[in-house]
Amino acid sequence: MNSPLPERAGRRCHNAINPLHSAHYFSPDLGTELAGIGIEDRNAAYFGARAAAMGPVGAGTVTATFYNFKHELVARHVPAVWRIASPETVLAARARAVDATLHRLLGKEALASKEMAEAASLALRATEACSRTARPLYAAHADLPVPEEPHLAYWHAATLLREHRGDGHLAVLLDAELDPLEALVTHTATGKGMSPRWVLGTRGWARQDWEAATERLRSRGLLDADGELTDAGVALRRDLETETDRLDRAPYEHLGTAGVERLTELAAGFLGAAVAAGAFPAGMIGKN
Repeated sequence: MNSPLPERAGRRCHNAINPLHSAHYFSPDLGTELAGIGIEDRNAAYFGARAAAMGPVGAGTVTATFYNFKHELVARHVPAVWRIASPETVLAARARAVDATLHRLLGKEALASKEMAEAASLALRATEACSRTARPLYAAHADLPVPEEPHLAYWHAATLLREHRGDGHLAVLLDAELDPLEALVTHTATGKGMSPRWVLGTRGWARQDWEAATERLRSRGLLDADGELTDAGVALRRDLETETDRLDRAPYEHLGTAGVERLTELAAGFLGAAVAAGAFPAGMIGKN
């Protein structure tokens, strides 16, 4: 029987794994591959790539499962994106984009290394304990086949772990009575979330929407007059992450302390190389 995991060990592992999964959303390779199948709009490409595992779903399903996008933005592109390319075609293009992105960021030698194969094995083992129940994005991706190549298998496992935690996090946000934009505003206020400029430029919200959400949070005592988290706001954000950890503990408990530590070490190494190679745009994270 595995010994109890150290506090936040699962979260630390997730924080090392998740960004490498997310890197393809910022990669020019995704835009190139999806433009090649006729999807040229940036938002349509994102919605299509992330939602394709669920099949040709409508705007309501995407809004519900993605949570922090304004529905009107989603509805401009979904379900229209499926008239341009089927979900199966989008998934194939996404896989090509991920392959190209990982080659560009990490290099052929790293992708063929024993460390990559080890990371893929550990991450896939962790996913064995994930649960489909009430986790639609995870469940949809869990129905996809595991790629044979170790670097794509690692990315696939990272996707499962990301969406498993994310689906649980949405339940926690609902329980805390934070609507999509309030969740974004409070996360930004921690200094670890997306900047307001980035949110407003990618999620479909207008400045007046942001200000209205900020005022609602002030009325609840979660933000002060300067838009900073109050003590109650800090406590809420801490409790959100702690409860998300609780709902997401199964895969990391299944992997065990030694496995989690090793996977975190390997994932951090790959992530560091990707960041050094320019995987993420400047100015995305911050309060301003």
